[in-house]
Amino acid sequence: MGNLEKEKPYPPHDRAHSDVEDIKRNSNYLRGSLEETLKDPITGSIPEDDNRLMKHHGSYMQDDRDLRTERNKQKLEPAYQFMLRVRASGGVVTPEQWLMMDSISHKYGNDTIRLTTRQSFQLHGVLKWNLKNTIREVNESLLSTLAACGDVNRNVMCNPNPYQSDVHAQVYEWACKVSDHLDPKTRAYHEIWLDEEKIIDSNDVEPEPIYGAVYLPRKFKIGIAVPPSNDVDVFSQDLGFIAVVENDVLLGFNVSVGGGMGMTHGDDKTYPQVSKVIGFCTPEQMIDVAEKTVTIQRDYGDRAVRKHARFKYTIDDRGLQWFVDELHERLGWQLQSARPFHFDHNGDRYGWVKGSNGRSHLTLFIQNGRIMDDGDYQLMTGLREIAKIHDGDFRLTANQNLIIGNVSNRKKKKIEELIERHQLTAGAHYSALRRNSMACVSLPTCGMAMAEAERYLPELIDKIEPILEEAGLRDEDIVIRMTGCPNGCARPALAEISFIGKAPGKYNMYLGGSFTGHRLNKLYKENIGEEEILNSLRPMVNQYAKERIAGEHFGDFVIRAGYVAEVLDGMQFHA
Repeated sequence: MGNLEKEKPYPPHDRAHSDVEDIKRNSNYLRGSLEETLKDPITGSIPEDDNRLMKHHGSYMQDDRDLRTERNKQKLEPAYQFMLRVRASGGVVTPEQWLMMDSISHKYGNDTIRLTTRQSFQLHGVLKWNLKNTIREVNESLLSTLAACGDVNRNVMCNPNPYQSDVHAQVYEWACKVSDHLDPKTRAYHEIWLDEEKIIDSNDVEPEPIYGAVYLPRKFKIGIAVPPSNDVDVFSQDLGFIAVVENDVLLGFNVSVGGGMGMTHGDDKTYPQVSKVIGFCTPEQMIDVAEKTVTIQRDYGDRAVRKHARFKYTIDDRGLQWFVDELHERLGWQLQSARPFHFDHNGDRYGWVKGSNGRSHLTLFIQNGRIMDDGDYQLMTGLREIAKIHDGDFRLTANQNLIIGNVSNRKKKKIEELIERHQLTAGAHYSALRRNSMACVSLPTCGMAMAEAERYLPELIDKIEPILEEAGLRDEDIVIRMTGCPNGCARPALAEISFIGKAPGKYNMYLGGSFTGHRLNKLYKENIGEEEILNSLRPMVNQYAKERIAGEHFGDFVIRAGYVAEVLDGMQFHA
């Protein structure tokens, strides 16, 4: 594994490239002028070049779009703020780390915590002047924001409960090993945010053994699934590992490559994609597979057009067999044939379960991942009080939900009392549709948002639920997702019903994703508002209730009934 072979050229480096490539190349391994920029007292913003580098340190500059017009009238600059993303492999954190996130959200953020679809935390509303203290406090709790964003491998996802079985525990450990191995090695993060002594400013002194001086062409995502649960949406990942288990023994992993959710409205050359299974490796081989896959994307990914720079296009442009051959050459050995596997769902299962270690674990539904207090539903306060006495851990799921994990028998009764007092299990009474919903943050903070998502999807579900009630489908699991733009942060292209923002109050409506996450959905109606959404769903839902086959999920039915065509490959997404 070690250092990479020096004789291989980096083809994209020798041809036209985007301005972002120059920014990275000239940044001295992600340093740039960030340190000086952060000290500028004149503005709450930072220059765009530094903002590009900030992503690798775990932050994006944003502004409150709800305030843009008023601040413009007052001749004030936009209400600049920063989103800060905090990562932990597999989404597992201690009660002390949870309390740290709670504390800094009030001290530096907007008094809320956001659980992401990649098992990470997001803080919103952090001002430039507070960034350094915020990141320092995160690191003092042994968490990190490094590589939570940017053109590197992101948080490695896996089943959030390693105590579900001994196999899950092993998978979690491998997820941590892969994540650690692919972390950037630059010391820029420690110098800028943690006041570490600077090394000599020379690209020869501090190589990135995996990424090189210009890192990857775009972000890279890895997920590990343990069948029959596809809770990490493994086919949406650039690189996926699917655990193969026999007689409760982890034999290894099927390897899938080339997934990705983002696209651009109006550009048919961009599309979401599902990954393809290419073979099997043992657990001891997976780090080698991950590293060599990343280096292939490093060397061959498109560095000229960023919207064409994801790994899915590298594979689709050259062919899957090309990738397999290149991977085998770099590995020096070949993957075995893929082993059989089966998924039966891709969401979370709520309530208490007993783990293999004899401790209890409670999965809570967190609507759109937002941790906050709201009237009698004192979610943030309740979780804070639990963290103060909890001797286990907290686990962020890939579906924006939360597991209070590893609850000991002596603490369980007290934790149940706190859950009841703060009404933390209110989500258990929601409809199945709501419990299977996800939305991205979107407005007012995301600069790419074209329409509402997190703030609107709950309202839309309020109006869909009566339709389901009338049809007798309140308890029927249907995956519904919404994003404010086509970048795909809530993995909308895999949902049975999804809405992707096109303009304020207008969405493209997609149907036909699979309940197990293996199939893409298809555009059904374009640029529609709430009235047309509801009018479209009502007859469809009623027909589904009357004509469905036993065990048939909604996404399968709309294909069989002819509402949309089946899409198993993103290259047919726009066909």
